[in-house]
Parts: sequence; C-alpha cells; structure tokens
Amino acid sequence: MINEDRIRELLNPVQDPHIHKTFEETDAIENIKIKEDKNHVSIKIALAEPNSGEQMQLQQEIVGMLKKEGVQTVGLRFTQLPDEKRDEYVQAANQEQEANLIGQTGTTFISIASGKGGVGKSTVTVNLAVALARLGKKVGIVDADIYGFSVPDMMGIENRPQVRGEKIIPVERFGVQIISMGFFVEDNSPIIWRGPMLGKMLTSFFKEVEWGDLDYLLLDLPPGTGDIALDVQELLPSHKQVIVTTPHPTAAFVAARAGQMAFKADHEIVGIVENMAYFESTLTGQKEYVFGEGGGDKLAEVLDTDILGRLPLQQPYDEQDTFAPGVYQEDHPTGKMFLNMANKLMKRTK
Repeated sequence: MINEDRIRELLNPVQDPHIHKTFEETDAIENIKIKEDKNHVSIKIALAEPNSGEQMQLQQEIVGMLKKEGVQTVGLRFTQLPDEKRDEYVQAANQEQEANLIGQTGTTFISIASGKGGVGKSTVTVNLAVALARLGKKVGIVDADIYGFSVPDMMGIENRPQVRGEKIIPVERFGVQIISMGFFVEDNSPIIWRGPMLGKMLTSFFKEVEWGDLDYLLLDLPPGTGDIALDVQELLPSHKQVIVTTPHPTAAFVAARAGQMAFKADHEIVGIVENMAYFESTLTGQKEYVFGEGGGDKLAEVLDTDILGRLPLQQPYDEQDTFAPGVYQEDHPTGKMFLNMANKLMKRTK
C-alpha cells in the first residue's frame, strides 16, 4: 500500500498550471489521508486558480499517477492559495512570461486602447513614444492595429525592416523602434485575415523581432475589444494600459468597455488621455469645445483613474526637411503636453 512520503514524492514535481510553480515550491499539498482497508487516498491541494478547466486536466493527471501506484480510488479537494502567496506567484509568472516574449526583463509594456476608432489613439501612441525617447528612454512601438495600421505613415517612415539571421530588425525613427503590419503590405492593400492568423502575426512582432534593451514597449491596439485586444491580454498578462477618448459622452461610454476588459484581466489602467478636448483660436486665444466637455472626466470616474492629459485640436508644425505628419515637435505646445504626460507615465509605471 502506498504511503504519504511516496504520494508527496509523486506530487511535489507537479506544476500549478496557472503560475508554473511546483507543488513543493508553493507548499500546495495541504493534507493527505490514506484508508488502507479500502485502498483509498484523499488529498487536499491549494491552487492559484481552482475551479478552472486546467484544474480538471490536473485532476485527471494526479488520479492517473496514483492509480499506477496501485491506489484504487482517489478523492481530490482543491482550495485556493492564500491571497498574498497567490499574488506573489502570479506576478512573478506574468513577468517571466513577458520577459520570455521579447527575451529580456525590465521592459514596461503599455497598451494604448480606445473603445472606438477615430479618437486619436495612434497619435497618442506615437507621440508618447517619441516623448519618452526625448526623455532619454529606450522605446519601441508595436503597431498592433493590424487592419488599421497607421504608425509608419504618421512617423514618416519609408524604409522597411531588415532581417539579420532569424530576427527582424525594427525600423527606428525619432529614437523609437517600430514594427508594423504596414511594413509587410504592398501598396496599402487591405488585410483579409481571420483571428488565428492575426494572433500568429502579433506573436511574431514580439518573438521574431530584435528589440534589444527596451525601457518601454508601447502597443497601439485596434479599437474595441476584439481578437487582437484579447490576444494582447493573454500575451502580456501584467501590462499597463492608457485609454484614449474624446470629450463626447458617447465616445467615453464606448471607451469604458475597453477599460472593463482590462479590469477583468487584472491590468492596471494608468490614465485617460482626452484627445480633441478643445480648439484654441490662434487669433483670439479663445477655446471652443467642439466635441463637448466632460467625457474624459466621466470615464476616469468610472474606471477609478485620472486624466493623464487633455490634447487640443492642433497640427504639428510644417517642416520642409522632416516628413512626419503625426509627430509633434518638442517645442510645439502639444509636444510639450506629451512630454508632461510622458513624465507622469514614467512615475506611474515605476
């Protein structure tokens, strides 16, 4: 008949499926009872996420192991690890997953999301990245808006990534490294792909690109809560998120959906950017609230965060020698606002 030491010897190397730590590391085996007369074993095990599909698979694995040792019946009871221990292991597992994704630790991942298109999400992504680079940070952008890619055009990029060995070398401009679906599509052709293909391309943007040593990697997400946004949640389980809206109440209402999805995935929303907040006349200096007021504040209240910045309707300066229609110059009033937002972002993501 099997004894307790043998059961622990068998189960200690088994991994918790959610945090990838062994039962021995998490001290998961809380109780073992053996009824020799009935050849029955009862075991109580603590998991990071009990009552999941992974638990069912794990249960079958444990029962199979014990029956091979001659046990006739097995009773398994699963409880949850203490919150403090669970949070510690979950955070470590998330960081390990993200480090493995781009082959390094210490990078802060920030996704830029919105509830609907046309609110300036890509503008915010590009200019926050450039502002962080101006502040001396090593920055990259993944243009994850596969259908509506616009980052290369906004940054005035005309060259394509190079390949070195088995790695893609991202294009660099304004001190920011960029990878985008736009580099791999000829003549602005439409993308007609299904979800699984999109997920593979997104994974390639991380694993097959030579990012080097980055402080920040910003992701320009597609609007809404579709396949790509869900893939990002899975690939980057502990990333931060900035949500972009306009002051219009409907835009803010729709943007709240993106925020709620982030909450469900335990991601931290580090702020709201209210774009197109007003138009300021160059002649009179008077502000006109073209799209109304209050949407950003309402969204921040709903998502329990605050406003990272409010941006006016304003174009970058025209420059003959530099083509970058979406990048604000460092001395431009809006460029200074982005520098201020980048400083806030750095403090909130330490």
